[in-house]
Amino acid sequence: MPGQGERYEEFEPPASLRPFVRTLWTYAAPSPEPTVQRIAPDGCPELVVDIGAPYEEHGPDGVFRLQPRALFAGQMTKPLAMRPVGAVELVAVRFEPDGARDWLGQPLAQATDRRLDMVERLSGLQPPAGDPVAQVELLTRWLEAQRRAGAWRIDPAVRAEVEAVERDRPSPVRSPAEHRALQRRFRDRVGVPPRLLRSIVRFRRVFDHTSGPEALGWLEAGLEAGFFDQPQMARDFRRFLGCTATEWAREQVGLARAIASQSYKPGPLSQA
Repeated sequence: MPGQGERYEEFEPPASLRPFVRTLWTYAAPSPEPTVQRIAPDGCPELVVDIGAPYEEHGPDGVFRLQPRALFAGQMTKPLAMRPVGAVELVAVRFEPDGARDWLGQPLAQATDRRLDMVERLSGLQPPAGDPVAQVELLTRWLEAQRRAGAWRIDPAVRAEVEAVERDRPSPVRSPAEHRALQRRFRDRVGVPPRLLRSIVRFRRVFDHTSGPEALGWLEAGLEAGFFDQPQMARDFRRFLGCTATEWAREQVGLARAIASQSYKPGPLSQA
């Protein structure tokens, strides 16, 4: 259950942003538990703006460092460990897997497993504390201005592959040359190869089946998500969360739990 005063809300993007943005979301925890939280890959890059105290992120050298107040989180292929250091309040944009390339202005592969500092780019943008609707409206208007100023587009072949991955369908038939070209374009616009995105999306589906009124146990949820057996699912828990399913369920609080409890919603079919 959420802690006292904790909230997580999602908001639909306007039609002008829908080909690129899956959802906007806000989160607040006035008195978060000062424990390490594990964030799993979910297949979508995000732009996150801290209104409260930024999180500390556990680096590869074992040291915790404060994240920037505005950051772009590229595709994740491994778990992210972080902890709150004060009252938390966030507003964020969850892009489509292939929706952030032109906003970012560089290949998404360069942002994979990285949190890029966006403080300068969002200079002057000050979402009001305590008002999630106003926060989302401000960020939406800013994004719409960004789109009008830039040449955002969707690569039809990459979007078709993303749709096949998210709906667990076979990839469209392509010649060897078309396949190689798609692989390059996919990494540029998504940040990871199609096969890895498919693994990430399958793993994320497990959580859809462990929440709600018809919640399943971990093994049943894994089978529903597309895993062959428990050992295969256990390997992906170690790969994407760094722990077992039982450990995750026992330890997780705050933002990690809030994100995992939300249903994974594939984006709209082919829009440009």
